[in-house]
Amino acid sequence: MKTLPTLILLALICFLHHSSASLFGPGDVSAEPCCPGFTKRLIPKPKVKHVAKTSNSCKITAIVVTTVCDVTSCIDPEWQWAKNLLDEFETATFNNTSPSAPFNTSNCDKEKKLQKASG
Repeated sequence: MKTLPTLILLALICFLHHSSASLFGPGDVSAEPCCPGFTKRLIPKPKVKHVAKTSNSCKITAIVVTTVCDVTSCIDPEWQWAKNLLDEFETATFNNTSPSAPFNTSNCDKEKKLQKASG
């Protein structure tokens, strides 16, 4: 009598393992995050650390901008400013591992903001 529940449990475990492996396989993991939506927020170039498009597997296509403070913004990919920013960033990083000026030249102001808030 204990054999049948054990077999059912084993089959369930195998099914769940197979399902989770196909959901999170190595081909589905993207370096760029998916965005729930996007905004039209101007970000000064010196504060921009990284710019890229979302993966084709994302439901919403956006341009993902990461600042020097590691704040990520999802920008409307149809906005001409965002298209130009992506093109300029790709040109600036064509032969380099890190972006050239005018990108990534500003420091993160998080410490200054914390000092003002506490002081």
